[in-house]
Amino acid sequence: MSTLPSRGALAASSVPRNPVGSHVPVAGGLHSVGLTYAREIGAETVQVFVANPRGWATPAGNPRQDEAFRAACAAGSIPVYVHAPYLINFGSHTEATVDRSVDSLRHSLRRGREIGALGVVVHTGSATGGRARALALRQVRERVLPLLDELTHDDDPYLLLESTAGQGASLCSRTWDFEAYFAALDAHPRLGVCLDTCHVFAAGHDLTGPSGMHQTLDLLVDTVGEGRLKLVHANDSKDVVGAHKDRHANIGSGHIGEDPFRALMTHPATAGVPLIIETPGGKEGHAADVERLKKLREADPG
Repeated sequence: MSTLPSRGALAASSVPRNPVGSHVPVAGGLHSVGLTYAREIGAETVQVFVANPRGWATPAGNPRQDEAFRAACAAGSIPVYVHAPYLINFGSHTEATVDRSVDSLRHSLRRGREIGALGVVVHTGSATGGRARALALRQVRERVLPLLDELTHDDDPYLLLESTAGQGASLCSRTWDFEAYFAALDAHPRLGVCLDTCHVFAAGHDLTGPSGMHQTLDLLVDTVGEGRLKLVHANDSKDVVGAHKDRHANIGSGHIGEDPFRALMTHPATAGVPLIIETPGGKEGHAADVERLKKLREADPG
């Protein structure tokens, strides 16, 4: 199997403005399992884990599966992204957690390059143990900047910062919080943003209304600059705006609703940016959400 057949395959000339896809399971094989799932839900882009998302293990991977996966995605013009493990927190007051975070993120970045990923998504973390935000950001600089400086190959992935829903002592939840985070990392050229619509909504950005989504994207661009938005996690929210709860809903079934996702795909900052869903409902729910976003994309008057 060298390419994704039928609706999962894309010719380079037909890549849409915003490829739509999903986080896909890969237990049993990146290529044999992950791309089969992607084909069955109609995904045009995929996100994967390359390690247990709730552990510190750094598995080597399967070179045969890696090569087949990379070749198929390249042939099908399918953008690939890696999500780093959830335990990573460079703002932690626990030295062991920070050391493990370094090893884990370095592993995700290396594996991302091996499978042809364009970006590795990592949560921006929190300042634990009651420590000051400035101190936590100084630690982010000390431990993450060297990892960014290791990205010297042309095919190395971007490191994509994903803000949180604003729980606890979050280091980055509102769009303007990215300013201090980017400053801590010298706005490194391999640094980008993964915008999670559920997270920013939960953090307090009202994406609803006639211009809510565009206003939020304007704020993001004003903060990090043009070209830094590399990926969108397109998730509706089970909770109201500002609830600080990270609970994803299917597209159009939550408090964000369908219209903001249509607006998302008309903003200049999202041109060429893939959309990945991380929504409930298993394969059936994912297929429905991918199809729903494609229809909203087709309804784009621009």
